Amino acid sequence: MDPLHAASLACLGAATLCWLLGALTREYSWVDRLWSILPPAYVAWFASHSHGDPRLTVMTILAVLWGARLTYNFARKGGYAPGGEDYRWVELRRRLSPPLFAAFNLVFIAFFQNILLLLLAAPAYVAASPTAAPWGSLDTLATIVFLLLLAGETIADQQQWRFQNAKRDRGEAYGPKFLTQGCSATPATRTSSARCRCGGRSTRSRSRRGPASSMWRSSARCC
Repeated sequence: MDPLHAASLACLGAATLCWLLGALTREYSWVDRLWSILPPAYVAWFASHSHGDPRLTVMTILAVLWGARLTYNFARKGGYAPGGEDYRWVELRRRLSPPLFAAFNLVFIAFFQNILLLLLAAPAYVAASPTAAPWGSLDTLATIVFLLLLAGETIADQQQWRFQNAKRDRGEAYGPKFLTQGCSATPATRTSSARCRCGGRSTRSRSRRGPASSMWRSSARCC
């Protein structure tokens, strides 16, 4: 059987299983739990039919690294734990009628997303073709760029993790609601941070002239 045909059958089986599990458990994040697992598995499957082609070997290693990063980040946020359903599905269930959400679950959550996961790995099937060009300088460049981007995403993940934990510890009513420093910084957020620091200094100067509320003091520490 052609590797793509076998992968398509696996995709169909995964989509059906996700749909059934969602209908039975009333929890609809089963595809979310497969996002970091299925694409590397598909790439590895295509690579296994390439007879040790260097490009497919590198693609498999990169896909596994990408999947490991996502899996670790998703797991530490409780994505694989019971009740770890994506809040967006909860919100959509609240807004949509039961029949409409059931159709949405079948078409988009279960099947469309699983098809998308297979398509993410489809370039590996093309690369496994006997007529594909041998490894070249463009492959080397793409590998280096991928690793640099992966490193940046990993750093950003850790920054977000620390920020969200700090926000939870101090209470969401205090401090910034979104990360505006590090990898998440933009010219606009830098300007906002500068204004916040100016506001903090102004607040502290006021506190010397009279009593200040705890909200004012918390606002001074927002950045």
